[in-house]
Amino acid sequence: MAEKKEKRFIKTYSQGGGFSNPAMEILVDKETGVNYVYASYGYSGGITPLLNRDGTPVITPVPNKYEE
Repeated sequence: MAEKKEKRFIKTYSQGGGFSNPAMEILVDKETGVNYVYASYGYSGGITPLLNRDGTPVITPVPNKYEE
């Protein structure tokens, strides 16, 4: 039986959705803390890093899974 992997991304925001309505989500990479914007409309979609005003990626602090 295949080993179950932990999900790498956390959905922190969601807006809209459905086939005829655009959907926007913000996902956070649990390993790097980098935020991504995912947008979809119908059969198409795209993802890009969420950037600060100065062009650096938005980073959300995530707990270290190896901390004890």
